[in-house]
Amino acid sequence: MINGSTSGSVSQHIGPVRTCIGCRTRTLPSELLRVVAIDGSVVPDVGKRLPGRGAWLHFDLECLRNAERRRAFSRALRVQGSLDVALLREHLEQQGTLASGQPRGQQATRKQVDPS
Repeated sequence: MINGSTSGSVSQHIGPVRTCIGCRTRTLPSELLRVVAIDGSVVPDVGKRLPGRGAWLHFDLECLRNAERRRAFSRALRVQGSLDVALLREHLEQQGTLASGQPRGQQATRKQVDPS
């Protein structure tokens, strides 16, 4: 290490960095949702304190779909077999609805009118 610089995706060390298992983007834990496996289900760990191995996911249904398609939950959480993501999907849909008043991806778009 020369002059405190590091190699890799993150150029400056500003705290812990986690990887979203859906899109594989590295970012701060505050921008991600921690999830854990409990009784065959993937459960959101909002307080980031539930016991067990955790994985990280953006608050985005697209990242959830990518993680499901790639079967990333069982690998990241080191669980045999498939996991039920219904609770996680419900949580993400609720967060999207609360954040904007309507589900993500369905926000009203403003049309721009040509003033001439």
